[in-house]
Amino acid sequence: MAVTAAPARGALVLRALGLGDLLTAVPALRALRRGMPGARITLAAPPVLAPLARATGAVDGVLPADGLEAPLPRAGPVDAAVNLHGRGPESHRLLATLAPGRLLAFACPGAGHADGPAWDPGEHEVTRWCRLVAAYGFDADPGDLDLPVPAAASPAPGAVVVHPGAAFPARRWPPERFAAVAAALRDGGERVVVTGGPGEARLARRVVELAGLDRAADLSGLTPLPELAALVAGARLVVCGDTGVAHLATAYRTPSVLLFGPTPPGRWGPPDRAEHRVLWAGRRGDPHGPETCPGLLEITADQAVEAAGKALADPNP
Repeated sequence: MAVTAAPARGALVLRALGLGDLLTAVPALRALRRGMPGARITLAAPPVLAPLARATGAVDGVLPADGLEAPLPRAGPVDAAVNLHGRGPESHRLLATLAPGRLLAFACPGAGHADGPAWDPGEHEVTRWCRLVAAYGFDADPGDLDLPVPAAASPAPGAVVVHPGAAFPARRWPPERFAAVAAALRDGGERVVVTGGPGEARLARRVVELAGLDRAADLSGLTPLPELAALVAGARLVVCGDTGVAHLATAYRTPSVLLFGPTPPGRWGPPDRAEHRVLWAGRRGDPHGPETCPGLLEITADQAVEAAGKALADPNP
């Protein structure tokens, strides 16, 4: 006779990654919340993501964790540990140190975890985590990606947001092309602002200068995550590469022009909605590479300007 697991009182979910990683896991997190209504769900993730994690409505608390190098702090008994970080073995073993009642994770014989579905390297990131939790009885909707509009005020309501940065050079479209798009949109009557995270101020400044924008258009270093979220939520359009900002545009259904390469949009792209326009030359490469992906270089500024114009002209974004 099958044995039914006792309801979890405390669940810990590991997703110690970046902004886009958190946002692609939202449908899976919400499925866990629905399936464990009485449990306290704690997300192990970088503390900077805590405001958005709580905004999902699926997380009760955030346990500071950034990567897999440091041990996870103890946060009380863990009835269920959920690995939304990777396929193991490192992430599996990290969760095992908490002695959870059960581990919900992809199969990894190397970590002594034979349970769970097999890893599929080609599937979309959202689908992957929905499939994982579904294998353990938690029905997830891959389209459940929306976040509520932030309470913070946008620093530039109604602006076009140009975000030239990306975590690795392989995913960075040249600043000259971002500047050409920014200048064209400015000449078309749009207010354009340029954003950048830590370490991207020089890149943002170069785009502003090349585009001939006013200095006030440079918002790099001035938008901590709550303000950045409010900026994207209140924007007319977002133009960026394959970054966390692209996933914010998805979460707030903000029209966007997204430049993909070397990772295909079939792995990390937005859902098939009219407000998101994806440019992709069809060439894969190393997403962690030290040089801009050749496929990304095949996308021209004129193509991006054309896509932006269509997105802005759409009466039903």
